[in-house]
Amino acid sequence: MGDWIHTLLNIAVPPIIIFLHFIILPIYIPFKFLQSIKRSLTNQENVAKKVVLITGAAQGIGEQIAYEYGRRGACLALVDIKDNLEEVKRKARKLGSPDVISIVADVTKVEDCKRFIDETVHHFGQLDHLVNNAGTVILSKFEKISQISDHQSVMDVNFWGTVNSIHYGIPHLKRSKGKIVVISSICGRYPLPLVSVYNASKAALISFCETLRIEVGSTIGITVVTPGLIGTKMTRELQGLKLRSVIPEESAEDCGKAIVRSVCRGETYLMEPRWLWWLFPMKMMFPELMDCCTRFLLKLIQQNNNKNN
Repeated sequence: MGDWIHTLLNIAVPPIIIFLHFIILPIYIPFKFLQSIKRSLTNQENVAKKVVLITGAAQGIGEQIAYEYGRRGACLALVDIKDNLEEVKRKARKLGSPDVISIVADVTKVEDCKRFIDETVHHFGQLDHLVNNAGTVILSKFEKISQISDHQSVMDVNFWGTVNSIHYGIPHLKRSKGKIVVISSICGRYPLPLVSVYNASKAALISFCETLRIEVGSTIGITVVTPGLIGTKMTRELQGLKLRSVIPEESAEDCGKAIVRSVCRGETYLMEPRWLWWLFPMKMMFPELMDCCTRFLLKLIQQNNNKNN
């Protein structure tokens, strides 16, 4: 009986979905466009004196997010694995943050995630925005990895570090009706070669957040950020890919500003730069074509590498 039902669905569902696309898209696209204009024109969330915790805040995107929240008058809890946050703290205060604390912690350790959430709430009395930015990457062709365990740290930092932080932050964010911000990557949507484990960790983050959004409903806002190639230390660690020779790079400062702006508007997704969003329907409708484009990109990278060597 089940086989007949699936056979019927295999025949009936595709034309129904195509028909619904023709009905829904002419309504949905203008609606999203008008919604975007409304969010641009209406007042954004005022984060002055609200408490924002940022992991991986010592450099790159996390550092720039801290500065943008500082400009908006938010109180900051800056978390990083090394005690190198003094300059970021000083600049954030200078830009307008009324109070900034730094916490040395390793997001791969469950006890550290609990500790920096507890320390933030103990110091400020609340938690309003939790920005999960800490991340790492290892460059290697998968078949040439000698020990898979060497790449476990990528999943531990990128995925489990975020999951553990959110787990301990949720009770406080529910009380404040706050927001969770997760810095994934465009690689979670469109995987790049030579960073397979990194791609997987970022894709897992997106799936986790989409599930969590359904579970918590409107109690907590969740913004999933998928940056493209951004000028950060992590990008420099990918120099073996020579990406900047074929993909335009955006500054970390511009990216940080766009992220905070998007979060304060209450957006659920941000692809930065925004033109990357238009690759998404291409990926869904023409996956084989996108795979061919990625292979072509890899060839361009390899040719550039050969020229430079």
